[in-house]
Amino acid sequence: MKHKELSIEFWIVTTFVVIAFIFSIFDQILVPFNSSISQSATVNGVLQYSFSLIGERFIPILFNHLVIYICYLFLHFHVEPELNKKEGAAKNILPVYFLIFAAILIGIINVYWAALLALKTLFILLSGNSRNTRNSLEEETGFLLSAWILAISAAYFLNVHPTIKLYLILVVPTAMLIYLYALRVMIPAVFDRKWKFSAYFFRMFSLGIFTSLLLVLLVLLSRSGNGFIDGNIGVYPGMNSLSIKQLVSGRQEEQYMTIASLGNFLSLMIFVTPFAWQTYKNRSLQKTEEIINLKTELGKSDANLNFLKSQINPHFLFNALNTLYGTALQENSERTAEGIQKLGDMMRFMLQENTEDKILLTRDIDYLNNYIALQKLRTATSSGIRIETQVDSYEGLLLITPMLLIPFVENAFKHGISLNNPSHIKITLQIAEQTLYFDVHNSLHVHSEHDPERLQSGIGLQNVKQRLSLLYPDQHELIIRQNAKEFFIHLTLNLTEKP
Repeated sequence: MKHKELSIEFWIVTTFVVIAFIFSIFDQILVPFNSSISQSATVNGVLQYSFSLIGERFIPILFNHLVIYICYLFLHFHVEPELNKKEGAAKNILPVYFLIFAAILIGIINVYWAALLALKTLFILLSGNSRNTRNSLEEETGFLLSAWILAISAAYFLNVHPTIKLYLILVVPTAMLIYLYALRVMIPAVFDRKWKFSAYFFRMFSLGIFTSLLLVLLVLLSRSGNGFIDGNIGVYPGMNSLSIKQLVSGRQEEQYMTIASLGNFLSLMIFVTPFAWQTYKNRSLQKTEEIINLKTELGKSDANLNFLKSQINPHFLFNALNTLYGTALQENSERTAEGIQKLGDMMRFMLQENTEDKILLTRDIDYLNNYIALQKLRTATSSGIRIETQVDSYEGLLLITPMLLIPFVENAFKHGISLNNPSHIKITLQIAEQTLYFDVHNSLHVHSEHDPERLQSGIGLQNVKQRLSLLYPDQHELIIRQNAKEFFIHLTLNLTEKP
């Protein structure tokens, strides 16, 4: 809301409060004053009854309207800015809610102004520019308070039975407070225990008995007319109040006791206890899923970044260019052009499609074939190196995370090829329906101390395992076997089709 709109709202509310105060003065003081002049006794010419009437009613009416206006000012100038802060937690919001709650409960704020304050609170909560998770308690309490006020306002306008009004004004707020306490304090304290629900249920049972006794005591104090809640602040007929004092002023004492005790206890055990427990479980599950999703995204970004760092590095490009240069010296340019084209396709794939979350399996297989073909160019002149590939051609719509298979092939060429010793690599890729079967079998050779690849670990198999666990949980099977001379991996991967 803009500042100009806020100013207009402020002056409108101020005007209405002043007008309401004037009308209350006229209705509660001036009219009775005029009608009693002829009947009032005089002492030394002073109208005793009339001045007594003014003293008894003017101050309470003024106090009531001041409290109403102060509550609005707190909502307008404190609650709204605090909840709209982009950073940091809101401060001192709950005391404002408690002030409104207590003023309604005692009868200082009548039902009309209570409904307007509730709508103002809802407007603040629903129209905020920022949703700071650190203010979740303040926001949830505000929604519950507004719902409670609107419920008792509807009970007044519909003129429901007094016992229902008493339930709404006494039992419902108690249930709301215990719900917040259970959700924020009680359940977290026992949730990690072995018998967590039993411990939680026993505490709620004890709390239900304790609060029921307190409500019975509150009803008795209200009926006795003693203390602050007896209406001495100034609740008069026509002020449309739903105070406890006004509700229990009849003679249905047993009925009120039943509502305050049994109604409260049953509400806590039947509704609040399971609802708070299920709400906490759902929020915990949602929070866990958010953490898993966050770890997944971080893992994907980290894995992709590490892969790009390991693949696009000067050493890899230097070897590839040296291979093409040697080929150009030994043979015709046709083979060299083929190698350059494959290298260009690989670089284009790494720089463009590798940034996608999922790509068509056909594109990843093309990259795999280009990589194998380029490595065959490098080893073509070595008779002791045997490379076998059986990669099924595929033209379907299955999707796969880019560069998920190439690390196994890179690892095979890195550790399975030796220009001085017999070496072999066998790569097999098959697709059956939506399942991919991938096998890599290669010899093992220890790099010499002067080989620059000796200290280059690439992304490593650990990184591949991480990506698989994050991106394909319960959708893959990875088997790795190794002995002194050979290395073998088998990957089964369940894929999904492009929608």
